[in-house]
Amino acid sequence: MAAPSRDDLRRLHFIDALFAHVTGHDLYLANQIKGAITFSLAELEAQIAAQPALAATYDAAFNAAAADLLAKLFTHLPRHGFYHWDASLTLASATPLFTRAEIMAGLKQLAPFRESTLLVTNLRPALIPPTRRATPRRQRDYEEALAFIRALTAARTVRGSNLQLLFL
Repeated sequence: MAAPSRDDLRRLHFIDALFAHVTGHDLYLANQIKGAITFSLAELEAQIAAQPALAATYDAAFNAAAADLLAKLFTHLPRHGFYHWDASLTLASATPLFTRAEIMAGLKQLAPFRESTLLVTNLRPALIPPTRRATPRRQRDYEEALAFIRALTAARTVRGSNLQLLFL
């Protein structure tokens, strides 16, 4: 049996962290979830085998499938709030003004829940596009966006509530 690749191990630990409340940090169960997500992306894997240039899109598709699965899981938990913001939906969505508006909308939706999860996806690719260089300014903008979201979330979350802030 071949050793798993570095990307497979990274995805496994990503799924283990994301679904820890379900798996209890059991890597076998996390591997089952990862396998289900990978199976759902089998068509994309076939396209990547034919055109290796598409390999960069696999991680984005895997993250999107994991986020969708997490959203479906939380819809079945009525006492747990869930909000997902994809920062790459538009060109302007990762700017500070739109970031604040989206995070505030999410926090308003999550306010009634004692336990909730705020999932932010594609913030890094929105601010540091993979096809462009990671200049010091882009890196700084990304770090400032992370700090801004963390500070805003901490300041606007109801005391006594348990909010998990996840960045993918």
